[in-house]
Amino acid sequence: MSINFAELRELLGAISQTDITEVTLETDEFKLSVRKANSSILLETPTVVTTPLPAPPPMVSSTPAPESAPVLEVASPSPLEQKWTAITSPMVGTFYRAPAPDEPPFVEVGDSIRKEQTVCIIEAMKLMNEIEAEISGQVMEIVVANGEPVEYGQTLMWIKPA
Repeated sequence: MSINFAELRELLGAISQTDITEVTLETDEFKLSVRKANSSILLETPTVVTTPLPAPPPMVSSTPAPESAPVLEVASPSPLEQKWTAITSPMVGTFYRAPAPDEPPFVEVGDSIRKEQTVCIIEAMKLMNEIEAEISGQVMEIVVANGEPVEYGQTLMWIKPA
C-alpha cells in the first residue's frame, strides 16, 4: 500500500476538526500514528513529522502571561474523569435535537433517559436516522448544537449511567 499524500492531508484535516485525539493505521509496510496535542498533529512513521494546525479561536480574551510566570489552571473534571458515557454519532450527517423544527427536543440536560430511548436524529443523505441511548442514565451535557454537521464517532452527548 502506498501513501497518497492528498488523502493523508484530507485525513489530517478531518481529524483536526473533531475531538478525536489519536488514530493509528498499520499495515505490513508501514505504521502511521496521529496524535493531537496542543494544537498540533504529530505523525509517527519511521521519521517524525510535526504539522502545526490552525489554533482554535480563543474562548476568552485575556492577556498572555509572561513566559517566566507560572500558569495556574483550574479546570473542572473532564467527562471521562467523572465516568460519564458518551453517545457518539454512528455516521456522518447533520445533528438534530428534535423530530421537527416546531417540536420540543428529544432530551434536555438533566433529563433521565432509558436504554433504547431516542435522544436525537442524524440526517444523512436525506434520511432521518434516530439515535437511541445504549444505556440508561442522566443527560449531563449535549456537546453538539442543533443543525451542526457531525462526523462518525464524534461525541454527541455525555450520559451519567444510572
